[in-house]
Amino acid sequence: MTEAHHPLNDFIEYPQDEMLERAKLNYQQVQRRHSIRKFSDRAVPREIIEKCILAAGTAPNGANHQPWHFVAINSPEIKAQIRHEAEALEQAFYAGRAGEEWLDALKPLGTNADKPYLEHAPWLIAIFSKKRSEEEGEQKTNYYVHESVGIATGFLIQALHNAGLGTLTHTPKPMSFLSKVCGRDNANERPYMLIIAGYPSEDATVPEHALQKKSLAEICDFI
Repeated sequence: MTEAHHPLNDFIEYPQDEMLERAKLNYQQVQRRHSIRKFSDRAVPREIIEKCILAAGTAPNGANHQPWHFVAINSPEIKAQIRHEAEALEQAFYAGRAGEEWLDALKPLGTNADKPYLEHAPWLIAIFSKKRSEEEGEQKTNYYVHESVGIATGFLIQALHNAGLGTLTHTPKPMSFLSKVCGRDNANERPYMLIIAGYPSEDATVPEHALQKKSLAEICDFI
């Protein structure tokens, strides 16, 4: 049986000079994306977050099983609970559990165990990876789960930035508390990452160390 296919009718081919200009403009835009740790509590409409998550859901993935689930958190009570749980883990992390090398690597960023942005930012988006998916009542194994969810997370960050929001990735370890807080406490799923999204506060800053990006020669070979 031949699987159904549809013509590729929404691809747009641009002249090469326009392609280069678009590539330059995109690079300029993503250069303005920074991880920030000071957020305003200004409200962000749910519709904006919905469209950004839909964009993340278009990411390429193994066998198109789409092995992800997003929980968008706007509730002040749940955000406060997440902050309480996360800071308890971070206290142990910065007290030595991370190890000296890791803590030394973090020093230029000026991070510590206090995470007020988990309450101040209007939205937290918890991302979960799924080992199995259900299709027509049948459980199916998901493939390339880590890679697929990683790509979708990148799409989400880019979509939020493109919409005009600041973001921060947060990965407290272990993250199992997120499963319970978000009502996703089952053996099939595990927390992958927490994205903080909102407007930067007026006193938001970017560590100088974070602005130091490797050159093309350092990150790429053409062969």
